[in-house]
Amino acid sequence: MTVTIDTIRAAARTLAGAVVRTPLVRSGPLSDMTGAEVYLKLETLQYTGSFKDRGALVKLSSLSRDQSKNGVIAVSAGNHAQGVAYHARRLGIPATIVMPLSTPFTKINRTEALGAKVVLHGDTVNACMPFAEEIMRERKLTFVHPFDDEHIIAGQGTIGLEILDDLAAFDAILVPVGGGGLISGIAIAIAASGRKTEVVGVEAALYPSMRNALQGEAMPAGGATLAEGIAIKTPGALTLPIVRDHVDTVVTADELLLEDAVQTMIVSAKVLAEGAGAVPLAALTAMRDRFAGKTVVLVVSGANIDSRILASVLLRGMVRSGQMVRLRVTISDAPGILARVAQLIGELGGNIIEIVHQRLFFDVPVKQAEVDIVIETQDADHVAEIIDHLEQRGFPTCRLSDTAHAG
Repeated sequence: MTVTIDTIRAAARTLAGAVVRTPLVRSGPLSDMTGAEVYLKLETLQYTGSFKDRGALVKLSSLSRDQSKNGVIAVSAGNHAQGVAYHARRLGIPATIVMPLSTPFTKINRTEALGAKVVLHGDTVNACMPFAEEIMRERKLTFVHPFDDEHIIAGQGTIGLEILDDLAAFDAILVPVGGGGLISGIAIAIAASGRKTEVVGVEAALYPSMRNALQGEAMPAGGATLAEGIAIKTPGALTLPIVRDHVDTVVTADELLLEDAVQTMIVSAKVLAEGAGAVPLAALTAMRDRFAGKTVVLVVSGANIDSRILASVLLRGMVRSGQMVRLRVTISDAPGILARVAQLIGELGGNIIEIVHQRLFFDVPVKQAEVDIVIETQDADHVAEIIDHLEQRGFPTCRLSDTAHAG
């Protein structure tokens, strides 16, 4: 089987009524921010929260009666596991998912709740593969690859068909890239349409595997990334030539851009996106001059971000933007002084979140103390105004990150 526009259209017929035909919506805030006309393809609204529902169902629907009876096996620590588990249960197909030992309990529980048997093995997804292949041979299971499979690629390509149907013209589409299954299917659909649309793949900078393969580079691939859904060290044997033929360019986004993009998606666009789902916005932000005035589609591939990670990203974003700051204030160690400092901060609208009052361990005179105060503010200018207000009233103050010592 070769993936063509006809196989993608056939996949669309398979998916009709079984997966969500996700909306393509214009984002006013992101358009204003980037200077482009920004549209979001919200795969976050699929039942399992990601585009993986599509390819998984197309692959499972292609199985013979005997293959369906014996069951399937997949290796995944995230979205692919849930897509396979969900649709296997719907179709009555036994599913086994091999996950790394380090997989968070929430993902394990979610996959099991969708009807799959979870087997934990190895430290990484790559380490799971030989073990999964052994189970596959022993039990005569069918392997469901996360990206390097014609049925998977065709299923993901239905996203491209829907975008083409919903938007009469657009200048560029930015797509997350891990192993390449998603962008391969979309790129085939767009190429078949005959439209002059630029197809841009976006990788996490820590995992530039597709870029390496296309450009003959050897940049290292590895490390902890916010975009774990596209943390792939080697592109697919099937996807690489498709990307080479139909994708205009592949760019990377570093971790700080990814953090900012996740925060911007939820704060400004009001869309929850995981790291991999936010990489298109990260790239657009970095290349706003290139796309200014153009109509751009961002494929928001998934919403499955760990709640603790999301909370950390949002708080770190507030710190970077000056909306949350830690100040160190030098005061005299006398009754009522701490209350006076709090009053001064409140006069300018600062919201005190936390106070640590330290007399013993800072290098200050015995009759003085230093107070660390975490404050919620409007922005960096508001922080500067609060610091000036305190210092003018006799309280030497600095941001805790400053190298200079207060007082």
